[in-house]
Amino acid sequence: MTASRPSEGPRPRASLDAIAAYTPGRPAVARTGQTTYKLSSNETPLGPLPSVRAVLAAEADVVNRYPDMSCSALYDAIATRFGVPVSRLAAATGSVAVLYHLVQALCDAGDEVVHAWRSFEAYPIAVAASDARSVGVPLGPGARHDLEAMAAAITDRTRIVLVCTPNNPTGPAVTADELDAFLDRVPQRVLVVVDAAYQEFVTDPAAADAMAILGRPNVAVLRTFSKAYGLAGLRVGFAVAPEEVATAVRKVALPFGVSGVAQAAAVASLQPAAEAELMARVTQVVAERERVVAGLRAAGWDVPDPQGNFVWLPLGDEAVPFAEACERAGVSVRAFAGDGVRVTVAEPVAGDLVLGVARTWGR
Repeated sequence: MTASRPSEGPRPRASLDAIAAYTPGRPAVARTGQTTYKLSSNETPLGPLPSVRAVLAAEADVVNRYPDMSCSALYDAIATRFGVPVSRLAAATGSVAVLYHLVQALCDAGDEVVHAWRSFEAYPIAVAASDARSVGVPLGPGARHDLEAMAAAITDRTRIVLVCTPNNPTGPAVTADELDAFLDRVPQRVLVVVDAAYQEFVTDPAAADAMAILGRPNVAVLRTFSKAYGLAGLRVGFAVAPEEVATAVRKVALPFGVSGVAQAAAVASLQPAAEAELMARVTQVVAERERVVAGLRAAGWDVPDPQGNFVWLPLGDEAVPFAEACERAGVSVRAFAGDGVRVTVAEPVAGDLVLGVARTWGR
């Protein structure tokens, strides 16, 4: 039998040719005699909350069983914690999976999704996966969302607008006044998805509270347990959305997607006992963020206002060389070629390594 040539086999959709695959943060390179640190993914180095660890151990004994596909205990816990109806909830394997499901549920081929750029790397990938069209709107001054330009980019084909606040990878948050004015301009037929993955780290009193705008009929909010809660490896996030949208998202979600371990850990993370642990952790991360930013600015760097657990260095064409210098110093950071470098806030010793490179970098 003659083997088929690649050109004669199954062909992926042509629309996927225009996008690159998602690029995860690189792990730190092991070096003899040197401790290395990974600051290239927005994880916490602190692990799960202390009160959650016992739940993880107990749940491991029943991984031979399928998880609760209805996520009933998780939905009840979210509803209690945030004061929202269960009918408006949809969970998946991280908030990014919920985003994929949202686009799949709302967009036909050729429909448009408007978002800032640069913003979360997965946005254009999720849009293309549903054969919709990504409309990236350049960030404005200070690496912030240009909401006026985003409103102007809405057309008759727009089905979703994505607002990432704080914005990953650049850091600034949208203010409450800005978001309210923007929502007043968006047609109600368009779903505004506020991606609030880093909400817990926000300290700016003027910043928008994503959960405070849920009274609007065309708003959905994405939240995750991957960042402040320390459950990135378990993959669990959720949306609070209009009831019809939440129902559609649950319809297209992967059956048994959120594992039993993830559900149990998320439920435990929302209990009152875990709240104090979470706040202590957030305070620690924010203090380290402020220390790193102060060190960078003292060294002459123009750093956008960071409101997540990461800092953005607008290096342009120097992004990759700077990341390589950090790697030689023992720390991996996330370079976006031609734009900048994102540095996750983690161990103080790792922050010192980045500051050491930054202070000697040719300005």
